[in-house]
Amino acid sequence: MPLFELRIRVSHDCPIGNISKRFQTLRMYEWCNRKHEVLELVLRNRNDYPAVMSELRKAAEIVDSFSDGDRAHIVTKMCSCDQLGSVSWHIDNLSLLQLDPVVYEQGWEYYRIVAFQNNQVSALMKRLKDRGFQVEILRKTPFRGSITGALSLTADVLFSGLTEKQMDALMTAYVQGYFSFPRRTDVQTMAANMHVPRTTFVEHLKKAENKVVAGLIPYIQIHRRAAAVRRDSLPLAA
Repeated sequence: MPLFELRIRVSHDCPIGNISKRFQTLRMYEWCNRKHEVLELVLRNRNDYPAVMSELRKAAEIVDSFSDGDRAHIVTKMCSCDQLGSVSWHIDNLSLLQLDPVVYEQGWEYYRIVAFQNNQVSALMKRLKDRGFQVEILRKTPFRGSITGALSLTADVLFSGLTEKQMDALMTAYVQGYFSFPRRTDVQTMAANMHVPRTTFVEHLKKAENKVVAGLIPYIQIHRRAAAVRRDSLPLAA
């Protein structure tokens, strides 16, 4: 049975896509578990953040949000993937496999899809075009070798071994700029903000880092060995 990796971009009248069209400095990454959607907002002009959030609150039911104070802002909203007629709805309805994240930039939505038959691709393109969506195929290539490396990296693989305190330490370090270059904080300040001894915070943070890196290493090894054509990324502006 043939197996294709399909990368497409779609433009249509969509609340989230329209926001990305209005704010040209904005790129959004969206992950979905069919109950909630997580949006990571990356803004080259962080002064746009209040206006972007105002537009998002009008377009979606926001559950939670936080910002690192710089360019990345995480928003959790109620899922809209199963909305009749959405791009994701058509992907699911045709038994295609959508690989998150969906990327929104300058009015375009970028999707990565696994198709098990060529006629599924043709059917998806016809459906979207018949409904007035502007759609372009950016890349269509067969999977070479094992598909496992492309599909098996999950949140459970990376984070199931972390304790709540280790996750808190990792999130705190990210939000407060510990991983930025140059660093915007130090472990003493973070420990004081969390009201724990410095040695305790360092222990939680180092264990969290070690577990996440250990979970990533097998996938990095697979990725390094992959053919260059399989490592091509979406043609988005840096």
